[in-house]
Amino acid sequence: MTTSPHHDFTLDPYDTEQLANLAGPFDAHLRQIELKLGVEISNRGNIFRVQGPARAVAATEQLLRALYEEAASEVFDADAIHLRLNEANIEHLAGDGYAPQEVAIKVKRGTVRGRGPNQSAYLHAIATHDINFGIGPAGTGKTFLAVAMAVEALNEARVQRLILVRPAVEAGEKLGFLPGDLSQKVDPYLRPLYDALYEMLGVEKVAKLLEKNVIEIAPLAYMRGRTLNDAFVILDEAQNTTVEQMKMFLTRIGFGSTAVVTGDMSQTDLPKHIRSGLTDALEVLRGVDGISFSFFGARDVVRHPLVARIVRAYDARDDQAADAKPA
Repeated sequence: MTTSPHHDFTLDPYDTEQLANLAGPFDAHLRQIELKLGVEISNRGNIFRVQGPARAVAATEQLLRALYEEAASEVFDADAIHLRLNEANIEHLAGDGYAPQEVAIKVKRGTVRGRGPNQSAYLHAIATHDINFGIGPAGTGKTFLAVAMAVEALNEARVQRLILVRPAVEAGEKLGFLPGDLSQKVDPYLRPLYDALYEMLGVEKVAKLLEKNVIEIAPLAYMRGRTLNDAFVILDEAQNTTVEQMKMFLTRIGFGSTAVVTGDMSQTDLPKHIRSGLTDALEVLRGVDGISFSFFGARDVVRHPLVARIVRAYDARDDQAADAKPA
């Protein structure tokens, strides 16, 4: 079994308070740096070992030395570490010859891991980016894995709340004529997110968190004007957003927040003359630092084997139709 190169160094002067401030509660700050830079950090006192690609290891040592010096006069939290990582502009080193770390998520029913390289890369992308897109057909785990990451972030107190958002296209987002309160009006559109939450946390706990507003549900139309700090936000069925709605949603994200946008561009319910916000975002935002795009295909489907075959059959039909169109 081969191991990545490692580098040992010492942070001086030795100070237990500085070291605790640098590492964070339960080493949370070190884990945050690991995920962003694609390295493994271990320490015994003030002696540190960093393992990973050479450039990422060197950048991590430089960052840790700077943080340790600051730790003498400033108390760090997750937001402060996040800002230092952004200021250092070294997140891109995580992809420098580095295979994504496996992300294992502990939930009520056991441990959730990515099935196959695409799902594993998707989980790692969510762990290392503030805004993430998961695009692909039904049954590929886009929403389920996003909810799992959200639950883990909540359980580890990395975020204060979960916000589940979906466009209610069929009702034209004019939900007033439907009976019940806001939750009951949009429940039918959020059912897949609820199902994933129930599987992760159990029905009773989800009900309690909804009551306390720790888990919030919202139709996309109700997001305008808000700024979402310390939250994990999931926008599901994003292919049914308009260009304006997608821009509005993405600009709601505040400090300490993670957003995951999921959708299937072959399942758009918008009127034909309206451009999908997901399609537009894919064109506009590709290559923007800090935003990840994960793409899934029929081979990533984890439902009944027939689902993968159905997806392939429709894809083949669409490809034939495209080829048949006159140039």
